[in-house]
Amino acid sequence: MSQLRIATFNLLHGQPLAADGSPLDRPGEAGDPLAEAIASLDADVLAIQEVDRHQERSGLTDQAAVAAKAMGAADWRFAAALHGRPAPVAGWIPDPSAPGLQVYGPAEIGTATDLPSYGTALLTRLPVQHWRARRFAPAPFGLPLRVAGRRGLTPVPDEPRAAVAAVLEGEHGPFTVVAAHLSFVPGWNVAQLAGIRRWIADLPQPYLVLGDFNLIGAVPRTVLGGATALERSAPRRRVRELRAARHARAALAEPRRRRVREPRARLQGWHDLAKTPTYPSHRPAVQFDHVLAVGVPRGAVGAAYAPRTGVSDHRPLVVEVGL
Repeated sequence: MSQLRIATFNLLHGQPLAADGSPLDRPGEAGDPLAEAIASLDADVLAIQEVDRHQERSGLTDQAAVAAKAMGAADWRFAAALHGRPAPVAGWIPDPSAPGLQVYGPAEIGTATDLPSYGTALLTRLPVQHWRARRFAPAPFGLPLRVAGRRGLTPVPDEPRAAVAAVLEGEHGPFTVVAAHLSFVPGWNVAQLAGIRRWIADLPQPYLVLGDFNLIGAVPRTVLGGATALERSAPRRRVRELRAARHARAALAEPRRRRVREPRARLQGWHDLAKTPTYPSHRPAVQFDHVLAVGVPRGAVGAAYAPRTGVSDHRPLVVEVGL
């Protein structure tokens, strides 16, 4: 199998950071640190979160377009979870002229609205058969969190989130990849992840779900579930097709006395392709960023690593996978 490099990276809107994690001033070309970080990953498929488009804080850069150019992506989509401007601590000041999900791609570079927006993107060097995107509403309450430049804990409201899915053409057939950024509110993020499983149930396996889930340890794969949960999430039409095929095989089978029973293949559930801390970037202690898969043999998974780059408080998570 060919080896693909799959990666996920929470950009923190491309904010350059010093070795101790403190923020640095952006250079004259605001997109240069981001482009350098993305190019260093040399990813074939890349999910990015906390992506800015035309925001003043990131030099009015179209960060999805910058990242796509840096990695040589053949195609990409940026799902704007919201249009508006960030407000210190208070979250976002939304633009009422664009209240819902908006999806941008290569066709919108330099031609689409210049409304400032923020969201999630999926970029790929592979041919794409199908795109889809969805938006998650914010939790009705926030949490007290540590905010850079402030002492103690500061109440922070939740924000809308977005996910992007693509059916890609691999060397051995199609597979589905999802880029997601989930809420930091416990329980709310779990419901969002379960919703993603149902949302892609009609798309072809294998599945790869990438992103910053704000969940740790075994929680994400437990939420997505094992083989039983995967079968339950399949569309009814697909279940009927599988049953019909099974009945047809039974009708054509030899008499029972001549049949040799073969061991039934065990359908594996979701599993982590990488287990390594990704946050904070200057001294990783916890893994919020994940690459989860189903239908990918464990033997097809190669090296996994979380290199340090010059931007973001997260480290990118990179996995080599044979697909």
